[in-house]
Amino acid sequence: MNVAVRKRLTFWSADPDDDSLVRDVIAGRKTATADLVEDYYRGYGALGEGGYAAGELVDVLDPRGRRRCTIRATRVRRILFGAIPEDVWRAEGFDSARAFQDCHVACMPDKRLDDATEFVALHFELVEVAAVE
Repeated sequence: MNVAVRKRLTFWSADPDDDSLVRDVIAGRKTATADLVEDYYRGYGALGEGGYAAGELVDVLDPRGRRRCTIRATRVRRILFGAIPEDVWRAEGFDSARAFQDCHVACMPDKRLDDATEFVALHFELVEVAAVE
């Protein structure tokens, strides 16, 4: 039997017990994520390969590496940090573009983010929720 191996993705968290973003995906409150262009296409170890493309099924892992759900990438596009489209900041679960920007600045203190910084926005839909032990 030929079983395709899915790509994996996790959402950044400073706390290994914080699975709030995964729970937001499962609840339908989060239907997009965004990352710097230079980071989007790089893998980041056992918790994600990066470079997700529209149509791909992706297993979403919590910070402890457990599969929590599967999503289907529906759209991938480049955006500018200084002009975050409303559909992106809303799909990320923010109430404004400024809240999106402030959060990403705080989560990426080693990066210089300005209006011309390019991000990749990944839109997705929930396909399956996994049982978690």
